[in-house]
Amino acid sequence: MDSPSAPRVRLLDGFRLEVPGRDRRSTADLPHGVQRLVAHLCLSLRPARNATAGHLWPDVPEAQAHGSLRSALWRLNKVAPGLIEVSGSALRLAAGVRVDVRELNDWAQRAIAPPVGADDVAVPDAALLGDLLPGWYDEWVLLERERLRQLRMQALEAVAARLAFLGRHCEALEAAYAAVRAEPLRESAHRTVVRVHLAQGNLAEGLRAYDFFRTLVHEELGVPPTEQMTRLVQHIPRLRRALSAEPRPLGAAVVRPVADTCPGTGRRPS
Repeated sequence: MDSPSAPRVRLLDGFRLEVPGRDRRSTADLPHGVQRLVAHLCLSLRPARNATAGHLWPDVPEAQAHGSLRSALWRLNKVAPGLIEVSGSALRLAAGVRVDVRELNDWAQRAIAPPVGADDVAVPDAALLGDLLPGWYDEWVLLERERLRQLRMQALEAVAARLAFLGRHCEALEAAYAAVRAEPLRESAHRTVVRVHLAQGNLAEGLRAYDFFRTLVHEELGVPPTEQMTRLVQHIPRLRRALSAEPRPLGAAVVRPVADTCPGTGRRPS
């Protein structure tokens, strides 16, 4: 179990290193090379020193890359002693260090394939919804950023569907709209929104969500929704009129669908 006094590395929405007992300014001012070293180890398992040096300093001679790695390790050890363990030729984060990306991975895996009979699915903490290291363009960051984005989208849609099945429609809408905000043109996320509204018995809200997406893809991509999307609402009589009419501008009559306030909270899903 993670200790609240353990160091914590945050990579979503930007790099942050939190070390108990240390002034936050000392970790916020870490050189970018040191930040890249910590981030690389958070996203890897047990990379060899040679591989780490090559990944982080690919455009310099090998000897210089190894020198930069030694310098980064020395600087990091002054601010966060013991954060990284060196075992032979391998590097790794010390046991117990908490990493938000790993927490996101764990949550997503539970959401997509929950244990049999488990009902404890939930919308993730907002801290797990940011992009991985925005503004970083290293190839190893770009690949992991896209992998995490796809994993999170699938997990949010899976959580929304499961919460709707359990009758927890307000929470289901929170998860579905989180997916829509992350990728506004992703049809499967909008289909999830429509399904939740229909499961709650809100035919008008379901059709309004459909209209919103139909107008969006018409304006942005010049295409209609897929048949899979249209089938969700084809039983609603008003749909015949909606399908025969030209999509309206998003800023006009069609507005973003809004869910009912959450019972007991008085607030709308974020």
